[in-house]
Amino acid sequence: MGQKIFQIAVDGPSGAGKSTIAKNVAKKLGIEYIDTGAMYRAVGLKMHRLGIPMEETQPLLTMLADTDIDFSDEHIFLDGEDVSELIRTQEISKAASDCSAFASVRKKLVDLQQKMAKSKSVIMDGRDIGTVVLKDAPYKFFLTASDEERARRRYEELKAKGQNLSFEEVLKQLRERDYNDTTREVTPLRKADDAEEIDSTDMDIQEVVDYICGKVQ
Repeated sequence: MGQKIFQIAVDGPSGAGKSTIAKNVAKKLGIEYIDTGAMYRAVGLKMHRLGIPMEETQPLLTMLADTDIDFSDEHIFLDGEDVSELIRTQEISKAASDCSAFASVRKKLVDLQQKMAKSKSVIMDGRDIGTVVLKDAPYKFFLTASDEERARRRYEELKAKGQNLSFEEVLKQLRERDYNDTTREVTPLRKADDAEEIDSTDMDIQEVVDYICGKVQ
């Protein structure tokens, strides 16, 4: 592929299939997948466990200074503990969205993400990868789909895990999250000027994976 170390940035709204697609691209290209959303979930989980209020205060800054997050074989480790399953509840999803609005949380995690990308070839997905975290990445994609299709995917995912939310509730939460992500003051969700937009409403996962891999190769 020419470059020894390269980066792929994948951005887009909640439920666009970013994580699944990024994981599959990573496997196909033999590079590391960094789930940045999971990193915010891990911070949300730690705040929840320690009873730190959802506001930017000294206890949050102290906690962040003493927080380590790492990945290995698609598992996320918070201070050495595998929290891959613990971060996937609706409660922690909301905590992740809330804490991602704090500048101190974003600075801490962006620093960690940029360090990872300097040491190895990576694909990262999130809300501000192409615009902030990997501004110089040679490959940038903005993945989206209709509200209803994204909510349907999320609903099926939750149902498979035994979480009984109605489709209407999932759609409402998704629209709230879209609003929060696009209107927040700190690095709101937007498509990078040099990113290619992919609408996956009528595409399956494999089609999107093949398309991205074709562009990179």
